[in-house]
Amino acid sequence: MIELHDCFTANELLTYEALGLCKEGEAEKFIWDGDNTYGGKFVTNPSGGLLSKGHPLGATGLAQCTELVWQLRGQGEARQVEGAKIALQHNLGLGGACVVTMYRRD
Repeated sequence: MIELHDCFTANELLTYEALGLCKEGEAEKFIWDGDNTYGGKFVTNPSGGLLSKGHPLGATGLAQCTELVWQLRGQGEARQVEGAKIALQHNLGLGGACVVTMYRRD
């Protein structure tokens, strides 16, 4: 599962390709095939993503981290991704900084 920095819809599409979740130019197909949601290849933003929270600058990274830890602990409630064992956090910062963090449950 993935918590993706979706500050803009276009950014989400570009990031699917940049992370190698789909081939370049195939982000639209990736979405239409349902590969970015429950039942697909990757569950993206089970929390609802940044925009669902109003994108509070500075707090978004911590919110992503918290969601992924809850998911890996099986505490995601109605958002729970069944069998979650590996998670990826993608976050952007001012000035073009980008951080990708992987989480794994043993």
